[in-house]
Amino acid sequence: MRQENEGGIWLTALVTTAIVVLLVVFVGFIAGRDKASRSNIEEWSVGGRNFGGLLIWFLIGADVYTAYTFLGLTGYGYSLGAAAFFAVPYVVLAYPIAYYILPRLWEYAARYKLTTLADYARERFQSRTLGVLVALTGIIFLIPYIDLQLSGITGVVAVAGKGSFANPKAVGTIALVISFILVALYTFFSGLRAPAWTSMIKDALVWIIMIIMVITVPFILFGSWGNMYHTAVTQFPKTLTLHPGPHGDFWFMTSALISALALFMWPHASTGALSSRNANNLRKNAVFLPFYNILLFFITFLGIVAYMVLPHLKTPGYSNVILLYLIQHTYHNGVVQGLMYATVALASLVPASIMVLAASNLFATNVLKDWLIPHMSDSARTLTARWFVFVMTFLALLFGVLFPTQLISLQLEGVSGMVQIIPAIGLSLFWRRLSNSAVTIGLIAGIAMVFLNHFVFKLAGYDGFWGLLVNIIVILLLNGLFRREAERNLQTNRLLNEG
Repeated sequence: MRQENEGGIWLTALVTTAIVVLLVVFVGFIAGRDKASRSNIEEWSVGGRNFGGLLIWFLIGADVYTAYTFLGLTGYGYSLGAAAFFAVPYVVLAYPIAYYILPRLWEYAARYKLTTLADYARERFQSRTLGVLVALTGIIFLIPYIDLQLSGITGVVAVAGKGSFANPKAVGTIALVISFILVALYTFFSGLRAPAWTSMIKDALVWIIMIIMVITVPFILFGSWGNMYHTAVTQFPKTLTLHPGPHGDFWFMTSALISALALFMWPHASTGALSSRNANNLRKNAVFLPFYNILLFFITFLGIVAYMVLPHLKTPGYSNVILLYLIQHTYHNGVVQGLMYATVALASLVPASIMVLAASNLFATNVLKDWLIPHMSDSARTLTARWFVFVMTFLALLFGVLFPTQLISLQLEGVSGMVQIIPAIGLSLFWRRLSNSAVTIGLIAGIAMVFLNHFVFKLAGYDGFWGLLVNIIVILLLNGLFRREAERNLQTNRLLNEG
């Protein structure tokens, strides 16, 4: 009888999840019903730069708080304990950086109709080569990240469907393919307006569900907040402190720093910022977006709670979906479970849409038009970017099928890779005599060091820290050698002289 009851709960949860997700996808299609949303690359990729402060708050929140945030951080909390809390200071550090960088980038982008960070790098250094390198960096590191987002769908079906389907893994794969198709279709059709409007629903659900979990989980599982913390301190003290080793103090500090510097270098995060109606909206959002950190602390702590109450299984990928198992363990109502699963699913779909759009724009604008087909018309570029959405989703799906066990490690290296463009983007806003050649060589050296450290040197700390250190040292050493190049750029560059 109990097994039948559990089967009914699981089925109800799946149906509820599907209904919520399909309703939100429908909203995504409705958001693009106006043909203007896909009339040109600026309208399609950055919403015509017409989003107000509240919409930007939700959109950047959708960029930052993804399925990987929920599943990855709780998984880290479960497997690493206190080390997982590096995410809290990293986001705190990211917004002061955004306060000074994003408004200035927006002003240049609005003045010269730039839609990607690679556009800015090209114009700032008068170098198509550097623009292409920045674009390729974004595209390559986004592919595993996109797949990681949508693998949240697979996790939901695998966990919730284990009592409803004979082969939940196969059903999860089918759900993943369907999810990719839906993301591709509504991104192709609606552009950035789709994730912008659906992010409001997704973030509302995130706040509601997380507040419910924060209030109820301690009482349902431990009887009170005090009992929960007492249990953690007395029975699981090792989960609450940092320990010597690969995830010790230095790793914690370098992870927080590099993740903060890299956050708005990601193509999807910068796309959200460039869609703002004005620069002041970005300054205000940099002040108020840290409110999301209230959730981030508790999301991470739920991983420690899961370690306290769930079996310590060695099954591959178990920690990555530990939040879903905690939901299933705590709440025995199909509708409640379904709403929580739907929140995770939407935290997969909405950011994935922005990522696919950003990567497609980089390909059409900075790889094709700037490099391979310089005479491409604006209408052809817009149509190519829209169609490349399907190529990006297929590549991400193929990547996930061929290399399923390497996605998380590659995404982590993605942060280390993306931070290497910060001299070309962030530093160049304030250092006018920064030379193109020094920045280009530094970028290549930094990315090379990331992978060398990961596979060969294995120095303590975050790989991106060592990569960025090499990157900056190379720039400092070489910039003087290319002084004439920097001076010539300073004299002839409209962006520097008019800005």
